[in-house]
Amino acid sequence: MQRLAFALLLGILSSEARTATDVTPLGKVIQMLEEMAAKGQAEKESEEVKFAAFSTWCQTQTKVKTDEIKQGEDNMEMQSATIQKADARIRSLSDRVYELEEDVSRWNADKKSATTVRSKENEDYKATAQDYTESLDALTEAIIVLKKRMSNVAQADLIQTVAKVHSLRLVPIKTKKALSAFLQQNQPEELSVEAPEANAYEFQSGGVIEMLEKLKVEFMSKKTELDKEELNAQHAYEQIMQMLNDSVENAQHEISAKRKGTAEAQQLKAETEGDLKQTTSDKDEDIKYKQELVSLCKSKTADFESRQKLRGDEISALKQAVEIMKSQGVKGAADKNLPALLQYHQERKSSFAQLRSSQTNPLQERISIFLADRAKSIDSRLLSLVSQRVAVDPFTKVKKMIKDLISKLMEEGTSETEHKGWCDTELATNKVTRDAKSEEVSKLKADIENLNAEIAQLTQDIEDLTSGVAELDKAMADQTKERNEAKAANAVTIKEAKEAQAAVTSAIAVLKDFYAKSAEAKAFIQKSKKQGPADDAPETFEGPYKGQLPEGGSVVDFLEVILSDFARLEAETASSEATEADNYENFMHESKKDKALKENEIGHKENTKVNKESDLHATTSELKSTQEQLDKAGAYYEKLKPTCVDSGITYEERVKRREEEIQSLQEALKILAGTDIA
Repeated sequence: MQRLAFALLLGILSSEARTATDVTPLGKVIQMLEEMAAKGQAEKESEEVKFAAFSTWCQTQTKVKTDEIKQGEDNMEMQSATIQKADARIRSLSDRVYELEEDVSRWNADKKSATTVRSKENEDYKATAQDYTESLDALTEAIIVLKKRMSNVAQADLIQTVAKVHSLRLVPIKTKKALSAFLQQNQPEELSVEAPEANAYEFQSGGVIEMLEKLKVEFMSKKTELDKEELNAQHAYEQIMQMLNDSVENAQHEISAKRKGTAEAQQLKAETEGDLKQTTSDKDEDIKYKQELVSLCKSKTADFESRQKLRGDEISALKQAVEIMKSQGVKGAADKNLPALLQYHQERKSSFAQLRSSQTNPLQERISIFLADRAKSIDSRLLSLVSQRVAVDPFTKVKKMIKDLISKLMEEGTSETEHKGWCDTELATNKVTRDAKSEEVSKLKADIENLNAEIAQLTQDIEDLTSGVAELDKAMADQTKERNEAKAANAVTIKEAKEAQAAVTSAIAVLKDFYAKSAEAKAFIQKSKKQGPADDAPETFEGPYKGQLPEGGSVVDFLEVILSDFARLEAETASSEATEADNYENFMHESKKDKALKENEIGHKENTKVNKESDLHATTSELKSTQEQLDKAGAYYEKLKPTCVDSGITYEERVKRREEEIQSLQEALKILAGTDIA
C-alpha cells in the first residue's frame, strides 16, 4: 500500500492545489468530530465483521446441537428397544425354566412309579418262578418213582411222592383228581403187623406217568415263558429309566443354560438402562443448550441491529455537525475570534535553502517546511516528496497537486477499507471453521485417548481397581480443599469489585451526560451464571451501546474504562467461580461414578472392551474425516495470508499514517488559503 501511495503521488505531482484555512480551535473541533465519525465508522464495520463470525457460529452450533439431539433420540430409541428385548427374553427364559422344572419333577415321579411297579413285578416273578421250580422238582421225583418197575419201591414212598405232587399249588384240579384216584386205588385194605411191607404194585398205570410228564413239559414251558417275560419287563424298565434319566439330564442342562441366558439378559438390561439414563440426561442438556443458543443468537441479532442503527445515527449526527461547523456563519466567527493553533519552527533556512529562489512564493516555502517537518515526525516519504515538489512547482500546481493527492488518498483508504472488510469477513469465517474443526479434532483425539485409556483399564485386575478407588478418594479430597479455598478468594474479589464499581459509577453519574437517544438503548443479552452458549460464542459485544461522549478522550472515557475493568473483573470472577463450581461438581460426579463402577463392575470387562474397541474404530474414522476438513480450511487460510495477513505494515498503521498525511495536506491547503492568489 505504501508503494501504491508513492505511485499515486508521482501521478498527481503536477496538478493544481486548492486553498485551505489555518488550523484554529474551530479546526481542532472539526478534526475531533471527524475523528469521532471515522472511529464510529471503523467500530461499526468491525462490529459487522465480528457479528458475521458470530452469525456463522450460530448457524453451525445450531446444526451441531440439532444433530446431537437427533442422535441422542436415535440412541434412546435403540436403547429402549434393547431393554424391551431384554425384558421379553427374560420372561421367555423364565417361563421355559418353569416348564422344564415341572417336567423334571414329573419325570422324577415317573421314575419312582416305574421303579415301584418293577419291584412288585420282580417279587411276583420270583414267587412264581419258585413255585415252578418246586413243582418241576416234585414232578421229576414222582416220574422217577413211578417209572421204577422193580419191587424194591416201597408203597409208602410211592404214596408219599404222589401226595407231594398232589399238594403242589400249580397242579391243575383235573390232575389232582387223577392223582387222588390213583392214591385211593393203591391203598391196601389191611396190613398184617408181622407181614412184610407190601410192594407198591406192579407198574401197570402208564397213564399217570404220561400225565405227569405232560404236566412237567407244560410247567417247563411256562417257566421259560415266565423267565422271558421277566427279561422283557426288566429291559423295558431299563429303557424307560434311561429315557427318563436322559430327559431329566437334558432338561437340567437346558435349565442351566436358560438361567445363564437370563442373567446375561438382566445384566444387559441393567447396563442399557444406565446408558439410557445418561443418554437422556445428555439429550436434555443439549436441548437446553440449543434453547439458550437460539435465545442468545436472537437477542444478539436484535442487539446488533439496534447498535448498528444507533451507530449510523451517531455517524450521521457527527457529519451534520461537521457541515454546520464548516458553514460560513460559524467559520467567520471562528476566523475572527479564535487564535491559530499551528506553530511553525523559525529556524529552517539552512535545511531548506535549496527550496528558496526568486521564483518561490514565500507561502510555498512555509508549506514546504511544514510538510517536511510533518514528514519527519510521522516518517512519511509521501509528505517528504510533496514538500520537495511544493518548493519548486508553480503555486497553482501546488494547490491542485495537494487537492488531488488528498482525493486519491481518500479513495485509496476507501478501497483498502473495502478490501479489509472482505479480508476480515473471510478470515473470520475461516477462523470459525478452523476453530470448530480444531475443536472437533481435539475432542476426537481426546475421545480416542479416553477410549484407549478405558480399554487399557479394562485389562487391569481387582488390585488395580482398588488402587484406583484410593486415588479417586484422595483426588476428591484434594479438589474439595482447593474448591473451598478458591470459593473464599473469589467471594472477596467480587465484593471488592462491586464496591469499586459503586464508587466509579457515582463519579460517572456526576460527569457524564449521555446522548438523549443512546441513553434509551439497552442490551438484550443476560449473562448466565452457568456454562452455556454465551461462554462458547465468538467475541462480539457485551452490554448496551451508549454512543461516544461529546468530548472524546475526556476523563469520563477513563472512568468508563476503569468501571468496565471492575465490572469485567466481577463478571470474570463470578463466571470463573461458576465454571470452577460446575467443574468441581462434574469432577465429583464423574469421580463418584467412576468409583462406583470400579467397585461394582469388575465383571463383564471383556464385553465392554469389545464395545470400546468398536467405538475407537468409529472415532478414528471420524477423526480422519474431520482432520481432512481442517486441512482444507488451513490450506485456504494460507491462500488468504499473502493479501490479508502478511502484508508488512498493519492496516491500523496504514490508516493512521494516511490520516496523518491527509491531515497534513489539509493543513497545507489551509496555509495556502491565506493568500489572494487564485
